[in-house]
Amino acid sequence: MRGEVEIRGAKNAALPILCATLLTREPCVIDNVPVIEDVLKMIKILEGLGAKISWLGKRKIKIQCSQIDPKKLPCEIVGYFRGSILILGPLLARFGAIKMPPPGGCLIGARPLDAHFDALDQVGVKIGLNDKFYEFQKDPKFQFPAKSITGEKLEDATEVILREFSVTATENILLFSSLLRKKVIVKIADQDYQVKELSRVLRKMGVGIKEKGTHTLEIVGPKNIKGFEHTIMADPIETGTFIVAALATKGEVLIKNAELSFVPLFLKRLKDFGANFEVLGKNLIKIYPSHKLRMDKIQSLPYPGMHSDLQPELGVLATQTKGPTLIHDPLFEGRLKYLEELNKMGADIIFCDPHRAIVNGPTVLHGITIPSPDLRAGAALIIAGLVAKGQTTIENVYQIDRGYEKIEERLQKLGADIKRINS
Repeated sequence: MRGEVEIRGAKNAALPILCATLLTREPCVIDNVPVIEDVLKMIKILEGLGAKISWLGKRKIKIQCSQIDPKKLPCEIVGYFRGSILILGPLLARFGAIKMPPPGGCLIGARPLDAHFDALDQVGVKIGLNDKFYEFQKDPKFQFPAKSITGEKLEDATEVILREFSVTATENILLFSSLLRKKVIVKIADQDYQVKELSRVLRKMGVGIKEKGTHTLEIVGPKNIKGFEHTIMADPIETGTFIVAALATKGEVLIKNAELSFVPLFLKRLKDFGANFEVLGKNLIKIYPSHKLRMDKIQSLPYPGMHSDLQPELGVLATQTKGPTLIHDPLFEGRLKYLEELNKMGADIIFCDPHRAIVNGPTVLHGITIPSPDLRAGAALIIAGLVAKGQTTIENVYQIDRGYEKIEERLQKLGADIKRINS
């Protein structure tokens, strides 16, 4: 592939920011909104709840949530994608109670909501299950503990310890705590790009948020929470996707508006593997043909580790490099399902267990008809189709549309032979 491509707004930052508008009655303006399926669904949920929404441009939106009714929650949409769990924190904070169905999402493995429920339980939320609906209720009689789990006095504060590094659980407790007048100290908080971006927005709304030590946040809600104006950051996952696509096709691609600050380990490992690229500015990276790539190990970890969302793309790249590469994703046991499709295309991949596989390369991939099992795997299989001999047909393209805006048109501009044959 040859040419230039520009990165769109970050999907995983857009979703919690859209939900933050539920905290205030004042208007909120969000720019650089990615026009993708998950974002459009979240907007539909807000509209169903009673939000007034107007588009001010192709990617700029104004939202006012002055007349919200939790009873009007469009449950059929909530049950369709996992990002809808982010409405829980702000609706519960504002109205004190909410009833909602379990959210849907990608089939990348078990992703229970335990971390969300456990965090909310620690701030006095009662949780029940009734007729396949979750019911959440703030307990007005809840007594916040006077001491932390380590015995320290908690003066005018309460402590929440997340049971795991969960991005969305961190975001939900941030959103919920934004309307509390009591200081909330969140430990084991995820601090990846989407959490930091949400924190920036909440600060604009008047919420006091401080980073305290390793993976610890302090949140204090304001007397009156305000509206905000914010431009969403570029997507680091989309940045990584186009970087790998260029490397896999031995292309020369200039990536504009690239978000590089949250992928330092990703870039370091690519350099270790022999990738030829040059960072030309804060948001500009040039990928050059790299003919001597040799990988060894890819391990997905919470931030600042390697993003699990970029592991499938790197798995495809491993099929085109010399020698064995260990793929290890301890986070999701279903994340490696795309490797089964690569084997059907001619890859030499050995599965060790649900979390580990060894990719032997290089191998010639051959085009076949394959499904898109999830969002990130779908993007990875597009890359596989670009390097494969013959024609590759990818079904269930909706999954890819959830996170990438018109990806086929942007790849066409880089010289890719790709077209959408069904919407």
